[in-house]
Amino acid sequence: MYYSLFEIFSIGVGPSSSHTVGPMRAAKRFLDNLRSEGKFNQVAKIQTYLYGSLALTGFGHGTVKAVVYGLMGLEAEAIDPEKPYVNAVARDKILHLGQERPIPFDLDQNVLFEKETFLPEHSNGMKFIAYDQDNKILLEEIYFSVGGGTIARQDEIARRVQREPFNVPYQFDSFAELEAACRNNNLTISQLVLANEYALHTPEEVQEYIDKINRIMQNAIDRGMHARGILPGGLQLKRRAPEIYERLEEKFRNNDVEPLMMIDWINLWGFAVAEENASGGQIVTAPTMGSAGIIPSVMRYYERFAVAKSPYSVEEGIIIFLTTASAICSLYRTNASISGAEVGCQGEVGVACSMAAAGLAAAMGGTISQIENAAEIAMEHNLGLTCDPINGLVQVPCIERNAMGAVKAVNSARLALRGTGEHIVSLDSVIRTMYETGCEMNCKYKETSLGGLAKNCLCSVC
Repeated sequence: MYYSLFEIFSIGVGPSSSHTVGPMRAAKRFLDNLRSEGKFNQVAKIQTYLYGSLALTGFGHGTVKAVVYGLMGLEAEAIDPEKPYVNAVARDKILHLGQERPIPFDLDQNVLFEKETFLPEHSNGMKFIAYDQDNKILLEEIYFSVGGGTIARQDEIARRVQREPFNVPYQFDSFAELEAACRNNNLTISQLVLANEYALHTPEEVQEYIDKINRIMQNAIDRGMHARGILPGGLQLKRRAPEIYERLEEKFRNNDVEPLMMIDWINLWGFAVAEENASGGQIVTAPTMGSAGIIPSVMRYYERFAVAKSPYSVEEGIIIFLTTASAICSLYRTNASISGAEVGCQGEVGVACSMAAAGLAAAMGGTISQIENAAEIAMEHNLGLTCDPINGLVQVPCIERNAMGAVKAVNSARLALRGTGEHIVSLDSVIRTMYETGCEMNCKYKETSLGGLAKNCLCSVC
């Protein structure tokens, strides 16, 4: 099923698309439903329950503040993370529902963490209940955050793969179908995606959105390279990107250029975005926030180091990169998952790495077979990657993992472009393998912070 570029690359605030943006959107939708059912003015209390991974790592992922934002009626795409919304609620124990109706709201009492309960539909579950002044239930809904900021209500999640498809000229459920559509219509993957997007939006809207997400991605790199300090959450983790940047700049000034310095720059850009995400900055899900540093880093690599060998200009290459990456993500969302709570970090960093490798291969003029090969190589070597964030924070190992994923994406594209496109493992088979691996993975390693590094870290603040 085709997923639009507009939903694959969405805009919000860090640190987690599934634990921050998703709950924010779910709370906002619950609020909107109260309005549409004419019950908004009767609300005297709202109770929120977080389940599974949302409960186990929600504190470190900022889920409580996300719920507050959503119940206030704030949009993930437009929120100003610098404003002290949550501090005011914590201080006054009053939440202005929809920024209009003040109701009592104690963060410790009205958002409850049900750490022992995993709802059967998905690990990222949450329930909202609105009561009137007589303590009668006005509305009760259960939602799931299924990855990348996408949400589904309980009655919708069982059929989320069978949702109403977009009315676009080219539907595809597998890479084999995507390739056939491209060959039969003499289109590149990028051209096919653009044709679909033009059926949903005007060409001007599509170009404007691509420019916007590229600008936000690049701004996140630039902010992250200069922002200093300690990341929030209690690990006392110092931002590393500014010091890496200064050392690289000094080496260039001194003409101290090393053969592998290009890797240092890729690492820097991955660190910069991941640290911005960890601090709650504005980020583009690509396809999630926990993996949001990979695609911007590889895009900047293309712009700074690779475009001279590309048949396209920077502007053309960025469009080709993002549209091709979007098509690859659509396959993962259709046939697997991009949720760390469902399939581990292979669904976040692994998918981002696969998308970036395909995007880079396309921007460098690769054939459809080479693009598939690049995407397949990237995921093949992320299979089994666990999601075990220390203290439930999107910091360790997540920040370094973005840098490693970006480097791996570049290497995957280079390997594919050095070949003819012939390969034994198809992208469809590796996507299927990733999903099966994730389903069989012990739940301790799927964004619960109950195993792996989260359990065995011996640092003094853990």
